[in-house]
Amino acid sequence: MQVRSKVWFEKNGKLVFGEGKSKILKAIEKHRSINKAAGSLNMSFRHAWSYINEIERRIGARMIERTKGGRDGGGSRLTPLAAQLIERYDRLKEDVDEYADRRAKEFLIRWRDTKSSGYSLRKKRR
Repeated sequence: MQVRSKVWFEKNGKLVFGEGKSKILKAIEKHRSINKAAGSLNMSFRHAWSYINEIERRIGARMIERTKGGRDGGGSRLTPLAAQLIERYDRLKEDVDEYADRRAKEFLIRWRDTKSSGYSLRKKRR
């Protein structure tokens, strides 16, 4: 048995940042292109662009520095704020996963002990 958990940030009940948005930002940093990042994640450019716009609108700050094409071509890279957001999100996610794993092990040990003592968690029928 395994415990699963997810971490995301919301503002006024709307998703601001989570695993999917983290993946697209990481892919943009890797490929230096929104189009190539989207392709690497099997999503359309338009979908990736909407993710970026949502993050920026809900956080109120730029996540991507964009340069227009030309002789050397354009590109995109993360702002320092976006890099910091990803780093802190990843750290928080690791902490939550470690905590959930530890608590799950404690739960399973207590459950096993309860089971072996003959106690049932089911209600007795009359």
